[in-house]
Amino acid sequence: MDIQNKRISDGEFAKLRQEVLTQWPTGKDVNLEEAVAYQKSIPAERRFGEKLLKAKSEGRTLVQPRAGVPVVEEHIKLMQYLEKYGEADLLPSTIDSYTRQNRYEEAENGIAESIRLGRAMMNGFPAVNHGVAKCRQVTESVNLPMQVRHGTPDARLLTEITFAGGFTSYEGGGISYNLPYCKNIPMERTIRDWQYVDRLTGLYEEMGVSINREPYGPLTGTLVPPCISHAAAIIEALLAAEQGVKNITVGYGQCGNLRQDVAAIRTLEELTDEYLKKYGYNDVQVTTVLHQWMGGFPADEAKAFGVISTGSLIAALSKATKVIVKTPHEAVGIPTMEANAEGLRCTKQVINMYADQVLQSDKVEEEKEIIRLETRCIVDKCFELGNGDIAVGVCRAVESGALDVPFAPCRANAGLMLPCRDNNGAIRILNPGNLPFSKDLLDFHKAKIEERAKAENRKASFQMVIDDVYAIGKGRLVGRPRY
Repeated sequence: MDIQNKRISDGEFAKLRQEVLTQWPTGKDVNLEEAVAYQKSIPAERRFGEKLLKAKSEGRTLVQPRAGVPVVEEHIKLMQYLEKYGEADLLPSTIDSYTRQNRYEEAENGIAESIRLGRAMMNGFPAVNHGVAKCRQVTESVNLPMQVRHGTPDARLLTEITFAGGFTSYEGGGISYNLPYCKNIPMERTIRDWQYVDRLTGLYEEMGVSINREPYGPLTGTLVPPCISHAAAIIEALLAAEQGVKNITVGYGQCGNLRQDVAAIRTLEELTDEYLKKYGYNDVQVTTVLHQWMGGFPADEAKAFGVISTGSLIAALSKATKVIVKTPHEAVGIPTMEANAEGLRCTKQVINMYADQVLQSDKVEEEKEIIRLETRCIVDKCFELGNGDIAVGVCRAVESGALDVPFAPCRANAGLMLPCRDNNGAIRILNPGNLPFSKDLLDFHKAKIEERAKAENRKASFQMVIDDVYAIGKGRLVGRPRY
């Protein structure tokens, strides 16, 4: 295995950079020194990390949508609409699927077709094709910080162009943008490619520009136990910190049980700080993001707002630094800008109502302790498998199933662990596969699932998993059988 968790040297990075910037003609417009000077000219109110840290210090939760269309002028209209009528605190540019697969020629054709037909023929903003100058048009068109959101295994050129284009936050990582998104790309390759992204971020930091980095929290978004997403986020934070990243937002996808979700957000920041300090990264600032429900949505818009409201409540009660907002069109496709704004306003209303309330209970504390124990088991096992090197260890852990993401399409993922809900809707583990849990933890999960099986008068089985996957679309959380 030819990777290691070691900062890329200046010479090696310069050599890699020459190759990356020639992947598409717009790369020639990137000049690091000029880009740093441009980033320094961006006012504080449009800097993502600064706004997050201010919100964290004030105990506020910021709201952010997903959104992106292919034509620059239309993308600007969308961003301005979400700022004004959606009351967004932060803005994204969600990148299209062609760019995510580095298929820039097809992205170019998609832009041309979108202009010719007068409607979006792509599912996002092709930043690489538009290049530095047009990205700056977008980031300068609003008064809010902007983030790049995507799903790209090899995001190196996209990072170069969007950093130079004035974006002040960047999502993704070598684990979270591989296992949930890819089929045949080796973990070692995505870890290496994302070390480049993080080293570039570190270079900006060293030159006086702090850019926020955000590992993608929800993973597959389907019955992901908190310990799995926590472990991935912590490891991506450690990999980023080694390359010089100083501002990191770790994320978690809403699972549906109020106590477990609140406990998850609260332990996520705590555990990330714990591991960063344990391994000597003492100057990294950590914030959190809750992703509203990532599973199936009801097609009925009124019911969809109900799902959105539950995620908003969890964001408020857990004191997440920000929340990624869903729309009432989730079940039918890409939302209109009006629907996107409605999801934002719904979320902001709930957050404002519960901003001063804190959820405290013995049950929340119990969930927090379970999540701590489980997460430490996984992360510590990754270090053990890598003989102290987390980059090596996480690749071996994924292969062995010590870190196992449910329902991941990637062939590198073991796919042995099976989750389902307990009798109260919290996500537990039906089949642990090769997760490195203690006997006490394994017994805990078995007891929780047996409790549900007894209540439903059936055996604990894979049918529970199937029922739970489809439950929300049917207006329930736990997929209980109908007798």
